[in-house]
Amino acid sequence: MAGPDPPPALEVRGLRVAYRAVPVVRGVDLTVAPGEFVVLMGPNGSGKSTLLRAIVGLEPCDSGEVRVFGEAVGRRPPHRRGVVLMGQEPGLFARRSVFANIAYAAGIRGAGESEVRATVLGLAERLGIGPLLDRRPTEISGGERQRVALARALAARPRVLLLDEPFSALDVTIRAELMADFRSVLAAAGVAVLQVTHDRAEGLFLGDRVALLFDGRIESFGPPREVFDRPSSVRAARFLGYNTVRENGVWTAVHPRDLRFVPGEGAGRRGYLVAGGPIGGGARLIVQLDSGERVEIEVGPAEPIPPPGTRGTVGWSHSTELTDPSP
Repeated sequence: MAGPDPPPALEVRGLRVAYRAVPVVRGVDLTVAPGEFVVLMGPNGSGKSTLLRAIVGLEPCDSGEVRVFGEAVGRRPPHRRGVVLMGQEPGLFARRSVFANIAYAAGIRGAGESEVRATVLGLAERLGIGPLLDRRPTEISGGERQRVALARALAARPRVLLLDEPFSALDVTIRAELMADFRSVLAAAGVAVLQVTHDRAEGLFLGDRVALLFDGRIESFGPPREVFDRPSSVRAARFLGYNTVRENGVWTAVHPRDLRFVPGEGAGRRGYLVAGGPIGGGARLIVQLDSGERVEIEVGPAEPIPPPGTRGTVGWSHSTELTDPSP
């Protein structure tokens, strides 16, 4: 006979946080399963970082509960919760070597000298920072410092790892490589991860499940494809990169790939081209509709880009009706 299901690695129920009586996190519920990578997405100011700080114990909660593998940790100090928070800035010890930075985290959990060394060398190999162990953080690049910060976080053997925008300050040329390596290493380590980001592409790429947070409340939570394909509100659709237009008094979401602009007279919504230009393998057109909405349109590389001011019609092949008109 099968036993009961194991508890979530992280469980948050009804969490509320306010600054000077102003609500910032408004009754958040979420779970992260053991070994799962969950990404919390939302615009700046939506309460993402505050939520992470409340979970780890750096921010007081007005109400709610935080459990780690079934144990209530809300009354414990941060260092006794089994949760590690890694932020945008690596926060490394500038005067210590990379080896010493990683070893510090292993040492504070009580590991002996031989175990500390094995931990550091193993993590350095997995994260590709072995040649950097004798250097100081000031002598390596931003992406390398983030690799060191992750190694240090994993050396502490957290039960849950919280990531606060770890790639936001990095050059775009190294972000994709670093994201892939982070995802691979964390999956191999089997650590439950909750990451926050305002970058929808990053969140959809990384998450086993993703949640959308607006004004301190979770609006959608599920597999990335499901969340992306089924926006319910105007603000969710806009955050996910959709155009939002009114059809017969109803708000609908239309992806830029599903729109077409045809110069001249024709069937569809009338408007004029504000601007257009190449974006990698295609082009983007910005069209102002006569009804007041402004839409973005993605076209293929072979399609001509009309000059600004060109009038024409806009039509689309697919749209999703939005049930919530929240802006």
